[in-house]
Amino acid sequence: NWRGKPLTSHEVVVQLIAKTTTETGLRVRAALDKNSYPTGIKVTDDELAPVNLRPAKFHGEWNYTIRPSG
Repeated sequence: NWRGKPLTSHEVVVQLIAKTTTETGLRVRAALDKNSYPTGIKVTDDELAPVNLRPAKFHGEWNYTIRPSG
């Protein structure tokens, strides 16, 4: 991170994200979600097909936009 602060916990990361601003005054709100969620859920090709995914130019396999359907 550009502030040079050690990322020692999730809380520190969220606090640093929440302090982000831009030259135009954009503010960021961030909160840590401590809920538990199931892992290992498999999504079939048929289930994913209707989702309008647009891969990014840079590492589209990792970065993408989910667009509205229709």
